[in-house]
Amino acid sequence: MIERRDFIALLGGAAAWPLAARAQQPALPVIGFLGSESSDSSADRLRGFRQGLGETEYVEGRNAAIEYLWADSQYERLPALAADLVRRQVAVIAAAGVPVALLAKRATTAIPIVFTTAGDPVALGLVASLNRPGGNLTGVTNLNVEVGPKRLEILRELAPTATIIALLINPTNPIGETQSRDLQAAARTLGLQLHVLQASTERDFDTVFATLIQLRAGALVISPDIFFTARSEQLATLTVRHAVPTISSEGRKFVLAGGLMSYGGSLTDAYRLAGIYAGRILKGEKPTDLPVQQSTKVELIINLKTAKALGLTVPSSLLARADEVIE
Repeated sequence: MIERRDFIALLGGAAAWPLAARAQQPALPVIGFLGSESSDSSADRLRGFRQGLGETEYVEGRNAAIEYLWADSQYERLPALAADLVRRQVAVIAAAGVPVALLAKRATTAIPIVFTTAGDPVALGLVASLNRPGGNLTGVTNLNVEVGPKRLEILRELAPTATIIALLINPTNPIGETQSRDLQAAARTLGLQLHVLQASTERDFDTVFATLIQLRAGALVISPDIFFTARSEQLATLTVRHAVPTISSEGRKFVLAGGLMSYGGSLTDAYRLAGIYAGRILKGEKPTDLPVQQSTKVELIINLKTAKALGLTVPSSLLARADEVIE
């Protein structure tokens, strides 16, 4: 017969079993997601990234953890944030954008890094080659920079009387010079005057739109940049207020907010591919064995209501090519 004190001791030991079992469970692998903006402005990217992870059978909170660090548009914070992820010894760093990827590369040569960028990662010094990246970095590029000249062509197709065009770039973006050079060449081919305007803070927007008026610019191209993506709704509102036909690369959010058009690589798809690479690295693959991928999905979205308000007629040929038309 079991004595009462033995029975109580037995119950106490049983209650401790789940705690002991939990203590013996291995810790979840941790992905460090480093972004220059905020979680709110990166919702589409995060959705794509998690989808890609899921395709490799990793689910956040179940068999993998993600630590999110955001610079909230304060790029000077990025070095400290990258160093923090290195100190935490995360399993892999997901670097959102060129500035983040460059700083992450400087912060560690040991932790695998998966970047997402619109620029040429070889020219930027991120990898040795696309097929054999070398080192601890690999990632995904999209077509936002490559389709820049096409963006200008589409804008001219919708606003054929505009001969003076402005290009908005972020001077702190390492690929800004490339974007400017490519569009200057495309503008000359099309017989257009292209003026480059710069903005790296919200305070710059007033100057940009005042300059547009001084130049008598007939249209505006907003270059690919995470800073502009995070403020796509604000920029859309400004383009409507100043009645400037504008094409962006920032996708549906810009057009839903009243922007005329968006044409560019799908960020959701690019980050889905990055999520797949992060999952494959968690399973043991090495960045040097994972060729840099290119997301080839490109989307054209048009706001018919804005076009009408601007007195523009959207050609049927352009409507037929659109992935989405907002009326």
